[in-house]
Amino acid sequence: MQTLRYETVGPTLGKETGQKTIVAALLGICGILIYMSFAFKGFNFALAAVLAMGHDFFVLLGTYSILSYFFGAEFDLMFVTALLTTMSFSVHDTIVIFDKIREYLKTSKSSTSIEELSDKAVSETMVRSINNSLTIFFMLSALLLMGGGTIRFFIAALWIGTVTGAYSSPFVATPLLILLEKRKK
Repeated sequence: MQTLRYETVGPTLGKETGQKTIVAALLGICGILIYMSFAFKGFNFALAAVLAMGHDFFVLLGTYSILSYFFGAEFDLMFVTALLTTMSFSVHDTIVIFDKIREYLKTSKSSTSIEELSDKAVSETMVRSINNSLTIFFMLSALLLMGGGTIRFFIAALWIGTVTGAYSSPFVATPLLILLEKRKK
């Protein structure tokens, strides 16, 4: 058997990749904070979305650390790609729910509580979110089972991120928004 290609990342390049990942994530977070603050005319929506995205980040990081310890998964550019993809998937689902909440806030009576409006928004978007997540989940599961060894940990990270992103929007971001809105009043 002939080796066609061999790659290695030295400590200097690894450190540079880590720094660029942090900068990319922070720029993305700042962009999301700015966009959502203007689009939703309030900082609470943006803060709740970013905190939920942080939750997804740390769950994926922790789970991948366990994979790294027991199965030898590496923190490489593929993991960075999966991490940033998870963050974008998470915030997208959150924006869909928050857009419904914003719509209801505009049209509801002042006596309707933020909890009721949030519950209604989550109920209406849940089927869409579940269908979207299951489609991605099944595709990633097939790739995980039948894909090659070179992408196995990348797919596993995306799989974990999809599961985390699917539940964090209704169960982390929305309660955080309710909490922040109640504190504002």
